Amino acid sequence: MEATAIQTRPLGRGGITVSALGFGCWAIGGEWQDGQGNPLGWGAVDDDESVAAVHRALDLGITFFDTADVYGAGHSERVLGRALRGRRDEVVIATKWGNVFDESTKTVTGSDTSPAFARQALTASLRRLGTDRVDLFQLHLSDAPLAQAAELRDACEEFVREGLIRAYAWSTDDPERAALFADGPHCTAVQHACNVLLDAPAMLALCEERDLASVNRSPLAMGLLTEKYRTGGRGGAGDIRAVPPAWLQWFGEGGVPVPEWSARVEAVREILTSGGRTLAQGALSWLWARSPRTVPIPGFRSVAQAEENAGALAYGPLEEGQLTEIAELLAA
Repeated sequence: MEATAIQTRPLGRGGITVSALGFGCWAIGGEWQDGQGNPLGWGAVDDDESVAAVHRALDLGITFFDTADVYGAGHSERVLGRALRGRRDEVVIATKWGNVFDESTKTVTGSDTSPAFARQALTASLRRLGTDRVDLFQLHLSDAPLAQAAELRDACEEFVREGLIRAYAWSTDDPERAALFADGPHCTAVQHACNVLLDAPAMLALCEERDLASVNRSPLAMGLLTEKYRTGGRGGAGDIRAVPPAWLQWFGEGGVPVPEWSARVEAVREILTSGGRTLAQGALSWLWARSPRTVPIPGFRSVAQAEENAGALAYGPLEEGQLTEIAELLAA
């Protein structure tokens, strides 16, 4: 199979162009926790390595970085801001708001759906990122009530008018909620879960209908679609995968992959690794083939991970026939 490189994609209808692959900055936030002390991060990190990885990503053509104020209780934004110092105009920065947290204890303490808090959170994110605007400001409360979300959409329109943000989106897996935000003129995307193991046809259809970008979180199923777990890797201390919450369906206690999901990965491994791709690169190529609107945002914590993920751009989307074959294998 001859590879077809892919470089950029539009971020929906707002005139913003991004690299076809974004980098998710959850993992570089380091350790943080919920109110019961359960880990919400991916374990300890080396900030210098994180900065080096961002710099390597920039060198390899990555221009889209997605973070959230709550990742590492503010730490991810600070590290990303440090890494992008002097190069801000080369990139598109997405962040999220809605969670309330204590930076000193790195603990999530609640949530807030008020427009006043949205402004407070945006101001704090701008400060941590060291920038005067956020390119994509995303509501991070996936199940926020529709009435309150409509007020937040209107608040985001005001932030656009003030030049504090360029566009906004909702991070949600509910098409009805995504559609409500899409009624706003400057809503350009929806961030939602999507990968080879967890397709999202309804959300992709909405993105097509409303001219939105599909920003794909968990494109590698939180590491299951990489070689980490085939070689005996496990989530360690401070890693959310080691004490998985109910929504994290791919892992059991201790960070051990659920056998059913591991079997599904093995069923499609040969196709995903065709043409010289790694497993992770194949999973990203599946997303590009799935829709011309997808922009996957795999996480990273090292220069090596940045290089592997960015390397998928040289291969581009899978072929249509491969997409069909994967669907048939997973339906069996």
